[in-house]
Amino acid sequence: MTLNGREAVPGDQVKEGDAVLLDGRPLSPVKKKVIVAYYKPLGLVCTAKEADKDSLYHHFDYPEKLIYVGRLDKDSQGLILMTNDGDLANRIQKARYGHEKEYVVRVNKPVTGEFLQGMRSGVPILDTVTKKCRVMPQGEMSFRIILTEGLNRQIRRMCEYFGYRVTYLKRIRVMNVKLGSMKPGMWRELEPEEEKKLRKMAAEREVGREAE
Repeated sequence: MTLNGREAVPGDQVKEGDAVLLDGRPLSPVKKKVIVAYYKPLGLVCTAKEADKDSLYHHFDYPEKLIYVGRLDKDSQGLILMTNDGDLANRIQKARYGHEKEYVVRVNKPVTGEFLQGMRSGVPILDTVTKKCRVMPQGEMSFRIILTEGLNRQIRRMCEYFGYRVTYLKRIRVMNVKLGSMKPGMWRELEPEEEKKLRKMAAEREVGREAE
């Protein structure tokens, strides 16, 4: 192996732009796997279509093209994970792994105990019944909900079943990653320990499912 035309030795560090050859053939650089927490603002769409002016990619200012992990509809805001690690993205997105996502929701009229219990117990939408979930009152007309699945416009459809209309929806957590004090449009790379825990949780879920 050679580095910039000379024989490589143990301890050599390869920097961007260096020429590394193995048996005379260039080695492709190993791309660093990154996970970014992004606060998707209202009005942006989770789509990779360049022609869509509302695509989050026209507003997500990161030096590398990343894929989004899970969706938020145009009228919703909050946390989306972005990554170049396709395997991890698949493990997080697959509903069968049961990864938690937490939301704060406001509706158009006061929430009742009956409504909250109905939301927790499973709601018939989209030719299926939603999984039981945790729902906690947050205020007179708002609540927090923790889902382990991601059906199309699930929370809005669940509320509509009981005669409620969602007026505000924000995702505040995906697994162990929290939105925190981020503002719309902001992003941050995960802290090392935060990323380590996320990867561990994803791997444990996958192993657990395979063992069933």
